[in-house]
Amino acid sequence: MVNLIIAIISLYFFTCGKVVCGQEDKGNRFLCTAIPIDKDASCPVPTVSIQGPTVQEEELRNTVMQLRETILQQRETIVNQLGTIKELTLKLSRCESASDDSESWRKNPKDTMDDVPRDPNDTIDSLGKTMQSLKDRLENLEQQQMRANLSGASFPNELRDLMQRRLGDLENQLLKKVNELEEEKTQLYNETAAHRQRTESTLNSLMNRISELERGNNALKSPEDFKLSLPLRTNYLFGRVKKSLPEMYTFTVCMWLKSSASGSPGIGTPFSYGVPGQANEIVLIEWGNNPIELLINDKVTQLPLSLNDGRWHHICITWTTRDGLWEAYQDGQKLGSGENLAPWHPIKPNGVLILGQEQDIIGGRFDATQAFVGELSHFNIWDRILRPVDISAMANCSSYMPGNVVSWVDSNVEVFGGASKWPLELCEDRLFNS
Repeated sequence: MVNLIIAIISLYFFTCGKVVCGQEDKGNRFLCTAIPIDKDASCPVPTVSIQGPTVQEEELRNTVMQLRETILQQRETIVNQLGTIKELTLKLSRCESASDDSESWRKNPKDTMDDVPRDPNDTIDSLGKTMQSLKDRLENLEQQQMRANLSGASFPNELRDLMQRRLGDLENQLLKKVNELEEEKTQLYNETAAHRQRTESTLNSLMNRISELERGNNALKSPEDFKLSLPLRTNYLFGRVKKSLPEMYTFTVCMWLKSSASGSPGIGTPFSYGVPGQANEIVLIEWGNNPIELLINDKVTQLPLSLNDGRWHHICITWTTRDGLWEAYQDGQKLGSGENLAPWHPIKPNGVLILGQEQDIIGGRFDATQAFVGELSHFNIWDRILRPVDISAMANCSSYMPGNVVSWVDSNVEVFGGASKWPLELCEDRLFNS
């Protein structure tokens, strides 16, 4: 009996092994289970199938992972968009505060605007930059939308519509603000132009009134009773004698002058006469630490004159082409004489006679360091040698002799660059300054 049971069990294991070994691998496996001796050995126990992962399970798992990544990306996009909305809202608040500050600035011109410049042009530029920044942010959001569409994530329609509306409103407000600032700029420009016109009109009226008063108070008693004032050492302030010189072989030049250059070396150039080809035809100059010099045809001699004490002095200089003889007088007294100054050279005609400047070219190219600073009067030129008695009489104010070549007449002297002509009682003025 025992042997029969052992044989049956062996047959069962053999049969099950055959079944297991004979099963084709179709994804199912069978498990053989031992049974008690008193049970039926015909494999009545239901088999338990263990299945491996199928293709559908893998697809489901991949779908779950994609959905998880999409949710994370969507969450990050929403956070970024919320930050952008906050920034845009802050920009809009700043624009609105800028509008209020602009109105308060019109009433009180104090700089109370921290983010918006007070100048309308700068404000427009600032708003333009803000506008461009907002447009760039909108383009960035659109690009994020495109990337989200390509990755399979959908952009929230409600958030997109909200962003579009907010950006549209902000753009409209910015455009309105720009238009208001443009109008304000135009208004300010018109007000400034009107104010400038009123100011210029008032100044012109004042200048005309001052000129009328000066003409009324400074009327010359006679054509020669005036002085030429040269108050500054510049290269553009001078007087010019309208009449030119003829050809001369002898001359005497006399004048009254008062130098104001006591604090600087040299009185400058009281007068200069230049002709084509020779700017230094006749020049009287004291420049730097050198004594007063007389130049004729660019030949030089030194004169023993002293004129830098700030008082009126009468000076006369005579010259003749014969042997180049010259004489120098100050306040009616002869202080020096010499010879061989441009001998046998005739003074050339058709030149330019300038008061207060030395000419490097005929009629121009002045040097401020050589300019005369002070006052000139009774500048006369004769084509002959005056007698010492005549020179002394003019220096003592006992007589007056107008020059026969150049005479000191108001209509014969032009002023430029701020030089001016004033009435003068010469001898009274000289006595007062003494």
